[in-house]
Amino acid sequence: MSARKAFYVTTPIYYVNDAPHIGHAYTTVAGDVLTRWHRQRGEQVWYLTGTDEHGTKVERTAEANGMSPADWTHKLVHESWLPVLATLDVANDDFIRTTSGRHRHGVAVFWQRLKDNGYVYEDVYEGPYCVGCEEFKLPGDLIESSDGEQLCPIHSKPVEMLSERNWWFKLSAFTEPLLEHYKRHSHAVEPKSAYNEVVSFISSGLSDISMSRSAVSWGVPLPWDSDQVVYVWFDALLNYITAIGFGASPDTPEGERFDRIWPADVHLVGKDILRFHAVYWPAMLMAAELPLPRKVFAHGWLLVGGEKMSKTKLTGIAPSQITDTFGADAFRYYFMSAIHFGQDGSFSWEDMHARYTAELANGLGNLVSRATAMVVKYCDGILPEPGPYTNADRNLQDSLLAASERADSAMMRLDFSAGIAAIRGFVEAVNLYVTEQEPWKLAKDDEQTPRLHTVLYVMCESLRAIAVLYNAVMPAAMTSVWSRIGALPHLGPLAERDVTEVSRWGQLPPGALVAKGGALFPRIEETP
Repeated sequence: MSARKAFYVTTPIYYVNDAPHIGHAYTTVAGDVLTRWHRQRGEQVWYLTGTDEHGTKVERTAEANGMSPADWTHKLVHESWLPVLATLDVANDDFIRTTSGRHRHGVAVFWQRLKDNGYVYEDVYEGPYCVGCEEFKLPGDLIESSDGEQLCPIHSKPVEMLSERNWWFKLSAFTEPLLEHYKRHSHAVEPKSAYNEVVSFISSGLSDISMSRSAVSWGVPLPWDSDQVVYVWFDALLNYITAIGFGASPDTPEGERFDRIWPADVHLVGKDILRFHAVYWPAMLMAAELPLPRKVFAHGWLLVGGEKMSKTKLTGIAPSQITDTFGADAFRYYFMSAIHFGQDGSFSWEDMHARYTAELANGLGNLVSRATAMVVKYCDGILPEPGPYTNADRNLQDSLLAASERADSAMMRLDFSAGIAAIRGFVEAVNLYVTEQEPWKLAKDDEQTPRLHTVLYVMCESLRAIAVLYNAVMPAAMTSVWSRIGALPHLGPLAERDVTEVSRWGQLPPGALVAKGGALFPRIEETP
């Protein structure tokens, strides 16, 4: 691999106190679509995901299940979290666990550096703490129940009042530096509503925050105080640098990898953890004299029945509940197209079934079936040589150019629904072309054979482009299309095709062997 900067994308590391639901899968799939797209632009890419395994919540859940925290987290990671990556066809480059040796080493090095730089001191913490969020709460963060209890607004559960002698991070020292940074880099937090929220919070003045816990044993010990562990968030955030080699000597392969990959190009996060990633994390990096991430993108919540998806409220849906019915490609397609990334979106079985049927089974799937079946029937499965192009053919080529440019622009700005809409628009244009050209009628007239061959070529060449454009979203289905139109022997692996070259017409060579296959998206008669 060359030394040029890798395009580095991260998901949050997910808390392992329970099995993953589709809210977690949503973020992971978004990162996978983004990084697959960048790979198909010829870029070096590094995609990181992982698990957050320390803290009070994990410790208590493990105890409730009669297991040690180490055994409990190991079981969940291997039985629930790693398998879901395969279920969703995610092509991550690394998976970081906060219990790993490389992470614990990097955390110790980082916080020792901050202490040596004068940004850590000892003091007493007294105040509210939400175990569900693993977060020290400010009084203004809480809501009051009908009986006067102080509740976490996210979990609707009472907070615990803590009094501990801990070590503190001088967050207050970074109020002005952070404001100046965001003034100079107005796209460092997106969408705009998230940026405004972050700037408003910082402008109100930042207070120092406890960075360790003395009442918790399950965590990374402070290098200078073995009776305390690093507060779980100030341990977890560091995964973005420990995974790529922070803490290693610069002349080692790990150290060289850190220099090549950091800073992150995009941190994908849910909006409920925006403050940690856009306030605390950059302040920590400033204190360590490290470059700041280029962008934090806070997507919205997935809603079920009008509420944020939550295991606590029994609204969590396992990804397999959907993929077992619709398949991984349809899962990826639906959540990236039906919900505008950056806004809240509601999931319903009825909506997914309707989109699956109209856009995938009847739209794209039917096009693939018709094109390959007609080449097999009328040309013995050999892609014919096209004749002269008509205005209808040239218009479709123009549509491809426009769609590919719109899709690339949208994907690059993380507007996945707009990118998919552009590609879907081209699929619809090809289906309309087929309806208007009526190749089944052309096949009945020997004098129309040259025109039939042109139409069949245009259909398959369009599928070549569709497969390239949709590969980041539906890699398994598009690999099947690539095989059916006979592209692999002539054009190589689909994942290596450049999306910026997709509109160059005529890449699929006449003579390619075309084959029919089963339904690309089998019809599902009833919603689950």
